[in-house]
Amino acid sequence: MTGTGTPGRLDTSQTAYRLGDPRGAFPIYDDAGVARYPGRWNSRGTAVIYAAEHYSTALLEKLVHLNFILPTAMHWIAIQIPAGTSVEVFPAHDYPGWDGPSERICKAYGDAWITERRSALLVVPSIPARLERNILINRAHPDAKRFTHTMPEPVFWDQRLFS
Repeated sequence: MTGTGTPGRLDTSQTAYRLGDPRGAFPIYDDAGVARYPGRWNSRGTAVIYAAEHYSTALLEKLVHLNFILPTAMHWIAIQIPAGTSVEVFPAHDYPGWDGPSERICKAYGDAWITERRSALLVVPSIPARLERNILINRAHPDAKRFTHTMPEPVFWDQRLFS
């Protein structure tokens, strides 16, 4: 991936992973739920899809929000992102305190990225796995229309994670 704060293009295809409950109010590959219940990188009403570069990072990201409650119907999908897709990498070094308890810096950056449609992807650091990265998908960007995803598959949680 190229760029740090400036949109570039993916040199090769990319796979991202997302977890969700297919029985929930929103499909797994959907941005409406996050618009209603915002995350670190978006405010209420701003639609985006949160995914991760690796399946294990997607699991870890989900774990930090589960409060040690074993989910019963969690599934995963793999999102195929073709080469040539526009991408921006969040320049964390330019934003001291971005990873603090206040999400103000991240929300401002993410909201601007989404509304300006600067790229289809925004690559951001994972908070619980600092060496890993998450991928935000702006479905309103024209490049995102080329993305495909697999059918949901069940997540098999290791019980030791919850004991």
